[in-house]
Amino acid sequence: MFTPMIKYIKRKLQKRHLKKTFQEYGSSLKIYDLPSLGEISYAQWDHPFDKPKDITEANVAFYRSLTHPGSMVIDIGAHTGDTTVPMALAIGKEGLVLALEPNPYVFKVLERNATLNNKLANIEPLCAAATAEAGTFTFNYSDASFCNGGFLSEIENQKHRHSYTLDIQGVELEKLLLDEYIDVLPNLTLIKIDAEGYDKEILKTIPNILYDYRPNLMVECYKRLSKEERFELYDVLDNFGYDIYYLENFEMGGERQKLEKANMLDRRHFEILALPKQQHR
Repeated sequence: MFTPMIKYIKRKLQKRHLKKTFQEYGSSLKIYDLPSLGEISYAQWDHPFDKPKDITEANVAFYRSLTHPGSMVIDIGAHTGDTTVPMALAIGKEGLVLALEPNPYVFKVLERNATLNNKLANIEPLCAAATAEAGTFTFNYSDASFCNGGFLSEIENQKHRHSYTLDIQGVELEKLLLDEYIDVLPNLTLIKIDAEGYDKEILKTIPNILYDYRPNLMVECYKRLSKEERFELYDVLDNFGYDIYYLENFEMGGERQKLEKANMLDRRHFEILALPKQQHR
């Protein structure tokens, strides 16, 4: 009768061992058959703490609703490419997804995903974080093999239990875009940011991109943001001239609900969709 408890203890000990032990993991190929596109390949990271990802017709359709064929999308905090791939499928081979991921161990999987489906998608991966200035920065992760983490020293709540550090490279995104992507920036339709609470600071570094090209935005209200940080995130989006919405179930097609500033305290962790107002600046 003690067998379930023994199994539970073994699982806990195994997880603790995995958390504390560095190992570089590869990836496994998954195949999906989407009605509008046919067979799609995706490289799933083999890290035991990385949740299984799926590429769905509904998710591709959601990104089609925010972009158009041949447009440009920027995916900041792309991780292994679980958002990058459906974005790229939505805009097609003539489009471009610029995917930033600073973690070099995760980036190897993103690079692999960028090479798959190349008859249907165009992904340019970049191993870097979007930071206020170029340089080397220390990110915090939850395990020794660097599955989940980010620039957590830049948020007020330091009780994040992400005690494993990794030095990464940061780039000035706005300078990079204006220097190297000026010809395609008029086609920019969407920027997605998933930066573990650092989202609003990234938005502050690209004012000319937001004012001049007016892309749709997907950002995250991170669970450990303080009341003041949540309100500042709302204000940053509002001041740039965006209407702000809750975003739910975007992996399955997306549902939106208007978000007021007071609602920033209603949920612990949620996604935000921000759409440019017709007239601003």
